[in-house]
Amino acid sequence: MQNSKTDSLSVTNQNQTNPIPFSQLMDALKEKMKQVFHVRADADQLSIKRGLPPFVMREIMSVNPLQVGIPKAYGGRGGIMKENIGLLAAASYESLALSLTFGINSALFLQPFGKFGQEEVKAPVFNRFLNEKAMGGLMITEPDYGSDALNMQTSYSEVDSKYHLKGKKHWAGLTGWADYWLLSARQKSKSDRLQRDIDFFLCDVNAPGQNIVVEEFFENLGLYAIPYGRNNIDVQLPMAHKLVPETTGVKMMLDLLHRSRMQFPGMAMGFIQRLLDEALNHCKDRFVGGKSLFSYDRVQHRLTKLQASYTICSAMCTNSSEKAGLDVDLSGQGMEANAVKSVVTDLMQEAAQSVTQLVGAKAYKLNHIAGRSIVDSRPFQIFEGSNDILYAQISEALVKMMKRMKENNLFDFLKGFDLTEKAASYVKSQVNFNLDLQMPQRKLVEMGKVIGRVISLNQVLDLGDKGYKKELIDNSIIVLQQEISRLMSAFNFKNTGIVVDGYEENSSWLNFVKA
Repeated sequence: MQNSKTDSLSVTNQNQTNPIPFSQLMDALKEKMKQVFHVRADADQLSIKRGLPPFVMREIMSVNPLQVGIPKAYGGRGGIMKENIGLLAAASYESLALSLTFGINSALFLQPFGKFGQEEVKAPVFNRFLNEKAMGGLMITEPDYGSDALNMQTSYSEVDSKYHLKGKKHWAGLTGWADYWLLSARQKSKSDRLQRDIDFFLCDVNAPGQNIVVEEFFENLGLYAIPYGRNNIDVQLPMAHKLVPETTGVKMMLDLLHRSRMQFPGMAMGFIQRLLDEALNHCKDRFVGGKSLFSYDRVQHRLTKLQASYTICSAMCTNSSEKAGLDVDLSGQGMEANAVKSVVTDLMQEAAQSVTQLVGAKAYKLNHIAGRSIVDSRPFQIFEGSNDILYAQISEALVKMMKRMKENNLFDFLKGFDLTEKAASYVKSQVNFNLDLQMPQRKLVEMGKVIGRVISLNQVLDLGDKGYKKELIDNSIIVLQQEISRLMSAFNFKNTGIVVDGYEENSSWLNFVKA
């Protein structure tokens, strides 16, 4: 039975001017998650089945968690970045899939729609989120144009004072579930050529002429609670459904994606903390050779790195809360956004692998949080920009800035760059050299990994200056210094290997074993 305190949070007045304290909203959400994941059902059992029982989302959505992404003028909490990230962190402690569901709704729909949507359509959409628990998502990726989004083939043209969109989209989280979608498309000219710029449109799948047909639901590996699939787009949208960019559609897309990437630490925060807590409890309770795992040096090393990941992620959450507000144009902040997303998702996967190693065979079950976390966190390194691509883009931005400044020495550049100025002195011995500004792609990726972690170190130092627990800061500095040193060793190694075409010829080992 719901208590009156929680019930009072389930209704949001559209004219609300004094929302409840954010901490109360999070307490109500945590209580609901406790009920659905630990009392009424078992999270480990829910996680091995696709989708979620209706009562789970009904109970969780009853506290209106998505109000954090809605402007105050429409009854929401104003899209405050600290609250958006805090919501993701609270949810990911219990369920990474639930946190991603919130992230899709907030970062990929509510925030960009609130910023770029036309005023005449905002009120009914936000009202449905608040009072009917609607959900929304974003469709950009296409079957033949994944990372090559700028060449998407979904097109639109004006027909009878409406926009007619046609194309295919896939791997959109909440496929078949969401009530609203933001659809990306390129305008088709009279000569059937697609324009270079990209536009976004609001689609209400429950409205006439706006239904999106799901051609196939995918058997996705991990994140079972979220449906993905291939969609056929053939919709007629009112003129007011087109989003209005401040400059160009491409810059609007970059602002959207960079802000979303800056919020990845929210999804990582609770996830990493949960894995850290699971690891600490297991290692203290598990005895091997007459002593607890906790006392072994190698185990201490793993646990220290998990705590460092927790601290680094905390620094990222703090940094994004201060920098990624909806009033900021993030279209030109690709280097920082790419660093945050790629590094924190690497930390997520490393944490899952490490805890699985610590727990051992028991973790290699789909209904154990450690092993399950490996497949649940893995796609975070791929979607919204594959990490290899993002690391290369970090280096490309670095090279461009160094050329513009006519600076070849990496340390001299880093110590004067606002994202790395504090961290530079901590890694001087590794980065004090003249950088070859004509690097091959494999070296761009390797250098991007280095720069991403120097940026992370800078954020950790910023967090330390705010008074964060010194022991955790100190351990994180050591872990990042070691990681940067390891990555620089790989970068400096001359690897020019290429794929051997026709490798099968004269390469069967059986022919080289003496009879």
